[in-house]
Amino acid sequence: MNIRFHGHSCFEIESEAGKIIIDPYLRGNPSTTAKPEDFKQLDAILVTHGHHDHLGDAVELSQQTGAPVIAVYELAAYCQSQGAATHGMHIGGKYLFPFGWVKLTLALHGSGIEETAGGPMIYGGPPCGFLLQIEGKWIYHAGDTGLFGDMELIGLRHPLEVAMLPIGDNFVMGVEEAAHASQLLRSKVVIPMHYNTFPLINQDVNEFLRMLQRRVPETKGIVLKAGESFEIA
Repeated sequence: MNIRFHGHSCFEIESEAGKIIIDPYLRGNPSTTAKPEDFKQLDAILVTHGHHDHLGDAVELSQQTGAPVIAVYELAAYCQSQGAATHGMHIGGKYLFPFGWVKLTLALHGSGIEETAGGPMIYGGPPCGFLLQIEGKWIYHAGDTGLFGDMELIGLRHPLEVAMLPIGDNFVMGVEEAAHASQLLRSKVVIPMHYNTFPLINQDVNEFLRMLQRRVPETKGIVLKAGESFEIA
């Protein structure tokens, strides 16, 4: 199974069972050269919440590939109204798709949809994270979130191979909080995300790696640049 990073919080996961993309912020993303038209085939588009740097090009990708947008019910309903195929879910629920299991988790954030810059926010339901079981391996994409204690429960119930955690601070966890989250989750690998895309979320990723090594030496930190990938055996 291959996990490819496309900058910010966008990941493409490809396995023998299918190909998915999470938080497809491509067009307008200063940290990637990938474009929506590069994705000719997808099996699902997972969106953690309605903010533009996560919802991104989800509707266009669905129209282009026929893949459903998987999101909380309210956000899925919005995407459907824009012409996307959708599969609505909610936090705590899980569903078996052809590519694997998807379970929605808590995330501490917002999810308003801003159709025009500075315009009114449309209610997008609560934000979420995603727990995925693909080819028998558990993967956790935390979405945009602050630190919360039930991350320990996520780690206890799901032996995580990879966790993608935001470290950008201001809107999400910072470096110290993400290192503590790693202690709770006990994933084999942690990939930092949601940092250095904009000046407001600039962080020293090496400080995160050092803190991770001190606090959770059994967890390996992997830093990916946009376009780089990590292989799960």
